[in-house]
Amino acid sequence: MSLFKNIFSSKKKENLDKGLEKTKTNFFSKLNKAVAGKSKVDDEVLDNLEEVLVSSDVGVDTTLKIIGRIEARVAKDKYLGTEELNQILREEIAGLLSETNVGEATDVQVPTGLKPYVIMVVGVNGVGKTTTIGKLAHQYKNQGYKVVLGAADTFRAAAIDQLQVWANRVDVPIIKQKMGSDPASVAFDTLNSALTQGADVVIIDTAGRLHNKVNLMNELSKVKRVMQKVVPNTPHEVLLVLDGSTGQNAFEQAKQFTKATEVTSLAVTKLDGTAKGGVVIGISDQFQIPVKYIGVGEGIEDLQVFNKYEFVDSFFSNRT
Repeated sequence: MSLFKNIFSSKKKENLDKGLEKTKTNFFSKLNKAVAGKSKVDDEVLDNLEEVLVSSDVGVDTTLKIIGRIEARVAKDKYLGTEELNQILREEIAGLLSETNVGEATDVQVPTGLKPYVIMVVGVNGVGKTTTIGKLAHQYKNQGYKVVLGAADTFRAAAIDQLQVWANRVDVPIIKQKMGSDPASVAFDTLNSALTQGADVVIIDTAGRLHNKVNLMNELSKVKRVMQKVVPNTPHEVLLVLDGSTGQNAFEQAKQFTKATEVTSLAVTKLDGTAKGGVVIGISDQFQIPVKYIGVGEGIEDLQVFNKYEFVDSFFSNRT
């Protein structure tokens, strides 16, 4: 039995194991072929492993980093058996994730002294941004925090309506205006309302249009400036939501959004329906931004606070 299993709630761990099953099956079937007939890790095995990692959406740069670390261990130990490769991969991936992710949290948290704690959520349409906001609101409320939502994605009426549905479902207040309103005005009203209500957490939705990065940058900068007139130094967190099932396209979205605004945390959604879960490792490493949440199912509890130990344990469970 894994030494991690007693740390986490069995239901949460079970959902994570299930959510990563496609990724795990895909990765290890490729890995088994890569080492077939080999007793030691040699250049051919490393070449095959490189191909496995890249094709599993870990990303080229992160793959080269992992291969380099394994090469260093081979050189140091002189002989490395292929049966040890799973454990070595586990250790090196955990090491990479440790460089960016704190990784011990199991629940949503509000930093001490920040009230209201303001989260601005960014991401393109279709990645699960509004759903992520709704599930986050649910989790914060379950922890006893008072939450207010702000519908500042005024570009689409559907975005406002969808956030309203989640506000009703979670039973938290939402501040909104009509479609086409100034997003900064919505953010301004949301923070003022949050102060009046004594809210602990404010989650602001924003439009996710990438067709013109200059406009996106200007809009997000304006929203920030206006928020700071109400609550200084906000937002405290800029959460970028990425669709894990898009693989390398998620890298491109991360690149564009990190250019447009200062992103401080990531949520990677839709991991349960894809074999591209390796993208979590690559994005965390390449952008040096912590993955804070992962989505592993449709249920309201299936947005999980990312824990690097739990993730690596699920990824390699019953394989070592």
